[in-house]
Amino acid sequence: MVMIMRSIALIDCNNFYVSCERVFNPKLRGKPVVVLSNNDGCAVARSNEAKALGVPMGAPWFKLKDLAKQHGIIAYSSNYALYADMSNRVMSILRQFSPAQEVYSIDESFLDLTGFARRDLVAYGHKIRSTILQGTGLPVCVGIASTKTLAKLANHCAKKRPEFDGVCNFNVMNERQLNDILASIEVGEIWGVGRKLAPRLSALGFKTVLDLKNANPEILRQNFSVVMEKTIRELNGTVCIEMEEIAPPKKQIVSSRSFGSPVTDIEGLSESISLYTSRAAEKLRRQESYAGSIYVFIRTSPFREKDRQYSNGMTVPLPSPTNNTAKLVSVAMWALKKIYRPGYNYAKAGIMLSELVPAAGIQGDMFSNMQPNSKSERLMNAMDAINRKMGKESLKLASEGFRRPWAMKQERKSQCFTTRWDELLNVS
Repeated sequence: MVMIMRSIALIDCNNFYVSCERVFNPKLRGKPVVVLSNNDGCAVARSNEAKALGVPMGAPWFKLKDLAKQHGIIAYSSNYALYADMSNRVMSILRQFSPAQEVYSIDESFLDLTGFARRDLVAYGHKIRSTILQGTGLPVCVGIASTKTLAKLANHCAKKRPEFDGVCNFNVMNERQLNDILASIEVGEIWGVGRKLAPRLSALGFKTVLDLKNANPEILRQNFSVVMEKTIRELNGTVCIEMEEIAPPKKQIVSSRSFGSPVTDIEGLSESISLYTSRAAEKLRRQESYAGSIYVFIRTSPFREKDRQYSNGMTVPLPSPTNNTAKLVSVAMWALKKIYRPGYNYAKAGIMLSELVPAAGIQGDMFSNMQPNSKSERLMNAMDAINRKMGKESLKLASEGFRRPWAMKQERKSQCFTTRWDELLNVS
């Protein structure tokens, strides 16, 4: 019996947010660019040129203004609509290259290439790169290996080492070649290790990926967890983390934002809570789930030291699970009135839907007026269908507000080049 080696590919878009901005503004190529977080607060994405200037991840923008002025660093607000649409385009293209795909994040996707054993997978990886570049303008790197953990490291090499030209396949290397590469990579680069566990591993003598690969998985499991054991086994080629072609339903759905300016009245808080609950309810229906409880919270900013500080939240169990926006908003408004206190400058609010159950697993309550019914479901389905066809918030609850002076700041946002007719790119 011949064993076929697994071939898992990780496709990762380089500096995704920055790359999306550069697709529609080629003048940004070669220049230091950063993309900022909500309310234009911190740098959450940096071009290689910005990194070379010493811009750290998460640095507050107001602290970077002198450096930006000195070196011409260009900052953009996060353009979530653009990034989401570009991600969808990339993932759609990738589906052409394998029948088994796992969308891991907005800029990463796993493909199972095990059935492509007769192909030259390095050449196949270059074809993936060129197709995505031609179809979207986005640069990607491809890492191929026998497990997802090794594929992540292969992608790291494809990205960082010029000799691989954007495609690295660990499966074509002999054991000595692979170990030489793993010995040159710090242990903190391993998927699932990161900054938190790296110092602990380093203190125990595991400084490189090869060190951890040669570790005893049972002993490390006792010192850390079963996740560490799986990581070590994956580094040795044993598949412990399977492909997830269908993302599992979320166990909780959180929707929250920091305000663009402080909110002092309950009207502004009510609008924000209504909006966040509506967005969460839409996600709930998308995964065909119902919520059994809702948590509402509000808080002031701990960074505004001169302001009076207040933070509070409240969980409300629902008599019967629901995914109806109006019913969830009604409960959220009741909770907000209970925790609201006047005289504070509120900086953030949000909600969390918990105790999620699939539609087929609802336990009804004959005495509850929140019980699911076909009329409620038809209303929600119609609302979602209209918003999908006509655009987000084409149909919404009036309680979500219209002017929204509290909305987050996006003073440096680029156009929604791919999602709004009035913001399409003009070529002259």
